[in-house]
Amino acid sequence: MDIADFFDTFFEEAEELLSDMEQHLLELDVDDPDSEQLNAIFRAAHSIKGGAGTFGFTVLQKTTHILENLLDYARKGELTLRADLVDTFLEAKDIMHEQLNAYRSEEEPNQEAFERICQTLQQIALDEIGERLDAPAAPAAQSQKSQSSSSSDAEAAMEEEAGGGHLLVALLNVDEKERILLVEELEQLGDVHAQSGDEKRYEVILKSSVSADDIEAVMCFIIEPEQISITATEVEAVEPAASQSDSPAPVAKTPPVPAAKASPETSKASSTGKEKPKKAAPESASIRVSVDKVDQIINLVGELIITQSMLDQTVSDLEDQSVGNSSLQNGMSLLQRNARDLQEAVMSIRMIPMEFVFSRFPRVVRDTASKLGKEIELITEGKSTELDKSLVERITDPLTHLVRNSLDHGVELPDVREAIGKPRVGKLTLSARHQGGNILIEVRDDGAGMDRDRLLAKARENGLNVADTMSDEEVFQLIFAPGFSTANEVTDVSGRGVGMDVVKRNIQSMGGRVEIQSKLGEGTNTRIVLPLTLAILDGMSIKVGGETFILPLSTVLESLQPSKDEMYAMAGDDVVIKVRDEYLPVIAIHEVLDVENAITDPTKSIAVIVQGEGRRYAMLVDELVGQQQVVVKNLEDNYRKVPGISAATILGDGSVALILDITGLHRLSRYKKEAGKKVVNNQNLSFFKEAEPS
Repeated sequence: MDIADFFDTFFEEAEELLSDMEQHLLELDVDDPDSEQLNAIFRAAHSIKGGAGTFGFTVLQKTTHILENLLDYARKGELTLRADLVDTFLEAKDIMHEQLNAYRSEEEPNQEAFERICQTLQQIALDEIGERLDAPAAPAAQSQKSQSSSSSDAEAAMEEEAGGGHLLVALLNVDEKERILLVEELEQLGDVHAQSGDEKRYEVILKSSVSADDIEAVMCFIIEPEQISITATEVEAVEPAASQSDSPAPVAKTPPVPAAKASPETSKASSTGKEKPKKAAPESASIRVSVDKVDQIINLVGELIITQSMLDQTVSDLEDQSVGNSSLQNGMSLLQRNARDLQEAVMSIRMIPMEFVFSRFPRVVRDTASKLGKEIELITEGKSTELDKSLVERITDPLTHLVRNSLDHGVELPDVREAIGKPRVGKLTLSARHQGGNILIEVRDDGAGMDRDRLLAKARENGLNVADTMSDEEVFQLIFAPGFSTANEVTDVSGRGVGMDVVKRNIQSMGGRVEIQSKLGEGTNTRIVLPLTLAILDGMSIKVGGETFILPLSTVLESLQPSKDEMYAMAGDDVVIKVRDEYLPVIAIHEVLDVENAITDPTKSIAVIVQGEGRRYAMLVDELVGQQQVVVKNLEDNYRKVPGISAATILGDGSVALILDITGLHRLSRYKKEAGKKVVNNQNLSFFKEAEPS
């Protein structure tokens, strides 16, 4: 097996290690650093260095090596930490992340950034410790190339001096296939002088310039840490070991002092001369699977659900024909239950906790607050709340915009807060929780809140159609208008009038909506409501003419039978319906989508009250069919974008039903009115009251 097969594993694990490193650095108290946190940061850098060296990622290896040395001094108490040093370590972590992405894309990392961060770290070593840091030794597989291209005699001498070490590498409870692969990897790290043993314990004598820690870091990309033990061995032990290489007996003459990461059991066995029985290595609790494979399974389960619905429809038709069969009915009930359980189980595979999103924001808040000169405490709630992986990846950018907006426009400067009786440190809260079939994500701050009058004045300056009678919620939604900004000056944080409209558009593209609650002087709460997944949808089936449509159940508030007294004709041929003292725009689906043979008399239709873009609408439909789960099929991938339609699904009878886009239907309705196509025909306008609501 080629070592390149493990590239993806290295990239994923290195990504996780860099994320852990950043989190620990952000949480680190420089005045009283936690030794466990310092050790965790050091171990993360050390593991990345070992893997990078083995895979030949030289730039990443060298960057991490210098950072690792500084971290080693810090954890030993020889380097006094300060806030500016932590900032430099965070910058180094960012550059390491860029280098990792470059290698993932099979490109060379940015040489200028590499030289700059190395120079910065070396300068810290000179200023704080009084010496330059050693360059990393190249792996054995790369040593000849390194020595031929190296211009430093000191580096070559160091590598030559380090090249004579002998190590006893013990592989514990490793099957033959893994053992062969591991020995091949060891041959890349040095010269294998002897090997012997069995599946329970297989020992390899290795001469290498690579440290025991680095070898273990590389091996742990293939096996668990409990399955490898590395100890130093005497040079004279190599000869008898080589002569016994065909024997199953373990190699003898290991010294009593193990290498840095040898297990306690190995140390005891070495000193007493007796082998303590080893515990079997625990099985891994998780496996890494390509997202494409998971998506394929979800798609197949979706097809299975559709097939099950078709069979259910067929059985219902047989019942109508009085052809009863209890066995068939029982079988269908069991199939329906199992299919639902399978669907939920498969969908849960793609669900990941919001912690993956929230973990990015301590750094965002720290850097942004530093630029703005503000003091911010970040609070996260509901990190274990799960969301579909595809949505997690897409929600990060909108959330980043909202967080930066709260920090810039919401939370006041420390002196201002103190003057008005608030704590100098502002609070920003990120929370997530389930709400029905949706997830509710909130960005809350205890800042200045939104000034309604200022927003209206700014909207009028920008030429927006606003009125003093608008509700607070409608006024707050103005910040999502394209080009709208209340910033007094343009900075690198905000003020360009771009971003917030993109936030709203992106959230709507995920089937969600964004709401704002604010109180002047007390703070702002921005709420994002998203479906848990885009693959399966709880919907309400409706009939309009001979067509069946699906309304997302999360948008449906209620349904009612309109009466003539509740309907009003407005200026400009708009029609509204009065629902509990609130006038809602009426959207006749048959007019907007040109559906034939539909009910045109509103009093004989059903008004379904729905919510979208923070507003409520009344949609006129012929009939409510019922509630059901539907498998969402992307319409753009299979056809093209259709105004007013978000996706499609296949019903139990095999027919295709379109899933309606609430906000898209409203926009389409307005467009048709402007184009001269009325929601109600001119000859029917007399049906409605002519008096406009006050």
